Amino acid sequence: MARILIVEDDEALASVTRQALGFEGYCVDVAANGVEALDRLSRCQYELMLLDRDLPVLHGDEVIRAVVSLKIPVNTLMLTAAASLNDKVQGLDLGADDYLPKPFAYPELLARIRALLRRNGTGENTMLIYGRLSVDTVRHLAYADDKPLSLAPKEYGVLEELLRAEGGYVSTETLLESLWDDPGNERHDVVKTTVYSLRRRLPDSTLIASSRGMGYRLP
Repeated sequence: MARILIVEDDEALASVTRQALGFEGYCVDVAANGVEALDRLSRCQYELMLLDRDLPVLHGDEVIRAVVSLKIPVNTLMLTAAASLNDKVQGLDLGADDYLPKPFAYPELLARIRALLRRNGTGENTMLIYGRLSVDTVRHLAYADDKPLSLAPKEYGVLEELLRAEGGYVSTETLLESLWDDPGNERHDVVKTTVYSLRRRLPDSTLIASSRGMGYRLP
């Protein structure tokens, strides 16, 4: 599941955007300024950063320059109220991968996010298939026996992580770190509950195996 970093000093906008992306199934963190953003980027791997240009403490332009200089592997979508052609050109020339003026419509934001994730340079196939299960990692769609599954975001996230493991075990700690925004404050029970609800949505509950101390796997 893609992990996204929102860098935005407007607390209300950051909160609404985080909720919207979380509903789409993304794992989202928030940084309120440029310094905090670079700290998070140094400690966690993100596929995408939504970067407000006019940031306190450290301007968004300096964040981009640091990302380019340090060769941090993250796609950047720059968000700003400055919408002139010259502003867009400057942002892209600094190293941003895309540029979206504020205010923006969420359907367009989501479409741009999907486009950036598709061309993230990894060469990764967007379809993961293992046995009777498959997921589309860009559109966040899941299938069992080629029939669509109706999954909550965290259920989808668990299923994607299991398919990526290709039959290997995925520990509870790994699932917490990958799928929950603040894994340090979550109990292991939340993973157990999510796996239980995911099993109920599958045509066969034995499609997910578990082992005490090892975690979960697709048999």
